[in-house]
Amino acid sequence: MNMHAGEKSDKVIRPQKRPNKGELSPAEAVEGRTLPKGNAGQTAAVRTQCRVAASNGLAGVRRAARQGKDVRFTALLHHITVELLEQSYFALKRNAAPGIDGVTWQAYGEDLSAKLTALHARIHRGSYRARPARRTMIPKADGTERPLSILCLEDKIVQQAVVYVLEAIYEEDFLGFSYGFRPGRGQHDALDALSTGIYRKRVNWVLDADIRRFFDAMSHEWLLRFLQHRIADKRLLRLIAKWLKVGIMDEHQIQRSERGAPQGAVISPLLANVYLHYVLDLWAHAWRRKKATGDMMIIRYADDAVLGFEFEHEAQAFLQDLQARLQAFELALHSDKTRLIRFGRHATGDRRKRGQGKPETFDFLGFTHFCTRSRKNGAFVIGRKTVAYSGEDEH
Repeated sequence: MNMHAGEKSDKVIRPQKRPNKGELSPAEAVEGRTLPKGNAGQTAAVRTQCRVAASNGLAGVRRAARQGKDVRFTALLHHITVELLEQSYFALKRNAAPGIDGVTWQAYGEDLSAKLTALHARIHRGSYRARPARRTMIPKADGTERPLSILCLEDKIVQQAVVYVLEAIYEEDFLGFSYGFRPGRGQHDALDALSTGIYRKRVNWVLDADIRRFFDAMSHEWLLRFLQHRIADKRLLRLIAKWLKVGIMDEHQIQRSERGAPQGAVISPLLANVYLHYVLDLWAHAWRRKKATGDMMIIRYADDAVLGFEFEHEAQAFLQDLQARLQAFELALHSDKTRLIRFGRHATGDRRKRGQGKPETFDFLGFTHFCTRSRKNGAFVIGRKTVAYSGEDEH
């Protein structure tokens, strides 16, 4: 969608009269919806990932994870083969900036087989050592900057291989309303699920939840404890702990990491999903089943979450409980960016009666969502426009 910031889209997200066609994903069953239409490319990505898993013996891991949610895997490192390291190498971006060793993707590709064989040997005899990342600042759409950690190429390769292994387990565990950084899912799927949920459920209130500096705030201790629910392979856990604590090289000095996961590291998005799976997703799903009497919907993309509620008092109760839940795991909501607003098919009329003007809007994945009406029949529709950034962003 080619629009300037703040320009309204001519296209609105219209309610769907019936479920989209497509095969039902087990994870999607949590939200009771089918895969969005037009996901041919996403499906191909799933098939590609499945071929990687099958070709490296990970299909059995996936089956065991699916059949037993309490299974702990004691032997996973042996799945990191030379073949998987090669697939991981080719999965990386070709033109990415090099880490502190200066090695580019193209340079590492020279005599690749010998290098990967040596890397494999170091991993399995315990002599592989992660190297500190190189820190750079990259501009954000709102004019601010965020730190990006640039890893050495071999660290990227090993991390990608570990991601393949962990995905075989956690893709069987993650819930259907989690969309960020998962194979076969993307931003368009999350946006589709958001609009579908608002249309199909009686959503009258929207909670836009923003976790303050999530990637910087994650507790290493809690993350490793969460991983141990499924992983009992101490060698693999030590690898992950190394990546978390290795730190960055800043002006020829190493700054060790005490908490958080480096943004830019290949494994960080998956670790973030594991953290929020246990802190937020499972808890919110249970809250919905046990405490919500009205309709409630949840959409999460990485550390951005949007929730819809039928009743205001339940939305307020959830927000209060969420604050306490996050605090227990060393996280906090951003007070200025977390908002509960009146939104949905009755929002315009209700606010007009109260003399409150147009319904408020919320931002999600680069789009501002607003309440509007169809030009054809006057029915409620969700409008979207690209986010118009202004001011400073703390993230």
